[in-house]
Amino acid sequence: MPPVPAPAHARPGADVVEALQSDATSGLSEAEASRRLHGHGTNTLTIRGGKPGWLKFVLQFNNPLLITLLVVGAVKALLGHPRDALVIWSVTVINAVIGFVQESKAENAIAALARSVRTEVEVVRAGARQRLASEQLVPGDLVQLEAGARVPADLRLLEARHLQTDESALTGESMPVHKGTTAVEASAPLAERIGMAYAGSFVTKGQGLGLVVATGDDTEVGSISSSLQDQVDLTTPLTRKFGRFSRSLLQVILVMAGLTFLVGLARGRGVDEMFDGAVALAVGAIPEELPAIVTITLAIGVNRMARRRAIIRKLPAVETLGSTTVICSDKTGTLTQNRMTVQHLYGGGQSVAIEDLWPGQGLAGPTNVALQETLLAGLLCNDARPSNREGLVGDPTETALLVAADAAGIDRQDALDRHPRRDAIPFASEHQFMATLHGSDRILVKGSVEAVLDRCSRQLDSLGHPEPLDREAIEAAVGAMAASGERVLAFAIGQAEASQHQLQHQHVAEDLDFLGLQGMLDPPRPEAIRAVAACQAAGIAVKMITGDHLETARAIAREMGIGRAPAGVAEPLAAIDGRQLAELDADGIAECVDRVDVFARVAPAQKLQLVQALQANGEVVAMTGDGVNDAPALKQADIGIAMGAGGTEVARQAADVLLTDDNFATIEAAVEEGRSVYLNLRKTLAFVLPVNGGASMTILLGAVLGTALPVTAVQVLWLNMICSLTMSLALAFEPIVPWLMQQPPRPPQQPLLTGGLIRRVLVVSLFNWGVIFGLFLWSTQRYGDLALARTMAIQGLVLAHLVYLVTISQLRTALLALPRLGWRAFTQAPAVLLGIAGTVAVQWIFSQTAVMHRFFGTAPLNLEQLAICALPLLLVLPVAWLGERLDPTDGRVRKPFKGSPTGLDIQPRP
Repeated sequence: MPPVPAPAHARPGADVVEALQSDATSGLSEAEASRRLHGHGTNTLTIRGGKPGWLKFVLQFNNPLLITLLVVGAVKALLGHPRDALVIWSVTVINAVIGFVQESKAENAIAALARSVRTEVEVVRAGARQRLASEQLVPGDLVQLEAGARVPADLRLLEARHLQTDESALTGESMPVHKGTTAVEASAPLAERIGMAYAGSFVTKGQGLGLVVATGDDTEVGSISSSLQDQVDLTTPLTRKFGRFSRSLLQVILVMAGLTFLVGLARGRGVDEMFDGAVALAVGAIPEELPAIVTITLAIGVNRMARRRAIIRKLPAVETLGSTTVICSDKTGTLTQNRMTVQHLYGGGQSVAIEDLWPGQGLAGPTNVALQETLLAGLLCNDARPSNREGLVGDPTETALLVAADAAGIDRQDALDRHPRRDAIPFASEHQFMATLHGSDRILVKGSVEAVLDRCSRQLDSLGHPEPLDREAIEAAVGAMAASGERVLAFAIGQAEASQHQLQHQHVAEDLDFLGLQGMLDPPRPEAIRAVAACQAAGIAVKMITGDHLETARAIAREMGIGRAPAGVAEPLAAIDGRQLAELDADGIAECVDRVDVFARVAPAQKLQLVQALQANGEVVAMTGDGVNDAPALKQADIGIAMGAGGTEVARQAADVLLTDDNFATIEAAVEEGRSVYLNLRKTLAFVLPVNGGASMTILLGAVLGTALPVTAVQVLWLNMICSLTMSLALAFEPIVPWLMQQPPRPPQQPLLTGGLIRRVLVVSLFNWGVIFGLFLWSTQRYGDLALARTMAIQGLVLAHLVYLVTISQLRTALLALPRLGWRAFTQAPAVLLGIAGTVAVQWIFSQTAVMHRFFGTAPLNLEQLAICALPLLLVLPVAWLGERLDPTDGRVRKPFKGSPTGLDIQPRP
């Protein structure tokens, strides 16, 4: 029997490369990769099946209100009222179907959106680097790893430079694991296989090169994928509030139903009649449609945000966005265009503009060696590279350095041939620099001005000779560049020993020669400027937190309108840097973060401090991030927002929201959608609860007065069904109101049922009671027909609620705009128009067809009776006006606020 080959972690890397018939330098050919992809399949995990459809449908009934209706229906059936039982059960089934369909759509939408953000990896094929979707990886591929990347497959490491990975999802080990290329024993546990990087882990530090040895279900994570796959959870704080509200409401309803039953008996009514009355009250008061409406509204919000390039990874973010009070945003790529271009150079005591660097024109004089070396250092101490497919690939800052060197006539390939890289210290946020070792004697350092100057003792003059470091002149040049909004990088050179093959931090700690500066500019996004102004008009503070120089941050913030002093106040832009921040204690940070809007040279750990300080001040914080070290701040923030296009996988996994375009304007759009979701839910409550309240009050009063029941249980169910299916659901589809971002954020501690909303519900409920009871009593005396009286009471209430729906929806705005816009005005509220049309249609069937008369105990209405039923329409308008004064749910600003930069009325946050 042939020996079983050792696993990849127990074999030298070269042996694994040979076994997979790959090449440690050039990787696979495109043809071979295509053949293996066909044979092995895509690098994806088999999606585990969720709950079966029948179980999801059954769970729709797992609600105390619906369970109560099912029990009521069963009791009615046992008492010999199968028709009533059938209607009650039908309503519960219809609502369950609505919830099932919409919840399935929401789950599918969220899962699809989560998959839509592809993880791209850097692969070496046929000797050329390229970026591919991780699904295209095959065994034998060479994958480049760097800090922030998600390991896309199981890799045998061939190179590792200060490489650490987070394998907590696989091993439970909370600390990052140091990686190398050494083989270990075949029996070594997974956590000790230092020569392997496993799919699903994250690179937290360093760089590496790995050979793909397993993909998809063959990976270690594939074997336990059932425990790692994310589950779509539609439970949110808001739905939990509705759950508690439902349980509390059910207790009140049962007490009122029992009281109705006992009062009726005391008035000498029959047991059957009063049981029917108690059932009618319970059925009328139960808002059985609310759970489905909440799910539908949140699902609509998720899809709308996706269309505006904000992918919601965690559904609670939809509602939390609506109460955001502070947005902490990175600068590069989010507020700016992420298209860096070098504007100015400084070296050898001279400053030059980039347009003077065209080949053949010289570098501020052909003898300025310091400037030449500065450009060469920017080209060599650089991980960006040309690509046949994508032009220049890499960090925008580094690609700008390549363009600048090319503009000066420096040939990249020739420079790499003359100064081959032998080792590197990757850029890390905590160190603020990158260093590379070239040839036999050259160490190049690139980084922030502070980090580089602290390591320099001399500088090169224009002839390339060392001279004493003139820090004052350098800082003056930095200030001039930063004042123009440029991001400034410093460059230095050091001497390496001929026998040196590795670069350590102690080699660049001191005694370097300063070469020069390159100042580059990333212009602000015009749409981001508008979005910042919109957020400020909405009472949301916008704070810039960046790693750039303080003056650069000030210049960009000034263009963005962030931290602008009030009109007429001539004071400098309030800004602070990381060093000043580090000198503050917790109380000082809490005070500082409240009055300062621009933070520069901020370390990742300080981002977390700022978020915590804002939250301690009572703010609801949205935080953007894209790096590995941003993950703690993203998790701490109320809303973590990661960059879906340019961010690291670690940041994406820690976030609640992904921006597919990395644009601040998308954040503003997501906040607007979050506010719209909450507003539509409040509109729904303001519409649905009075229907239930009016019906239940009518039945209770009928029992107290000893009259016949104005409506029966099945008729109340019809009322609720009509309102939920054709009217209240239309409110969930209401578009964003234009004035939504012109009011302060919703207080995060605000209860679901505010005092204003409760008063509004009571007022409209009293009106509904008056409509039902008034029409019932009048028609009973006029016509002496109980069925006809009940039909008129129901018809009057439905017609009144059609007008109430108009007053609470955007159709009211459309009607007011008719003289100006004509029929185009109705495009503002298409869902409500459909809801009204549907209500009119089904209500005509209810009141005019014989089968409905037999089923619901109603009677046909003539034109005179229909006209009488329409009388309450005249009374709805003042009632709606009063309700609007008690609880303005439409979101419009009421009072002028003089401090708003846009002149809008925004009350300051407490």
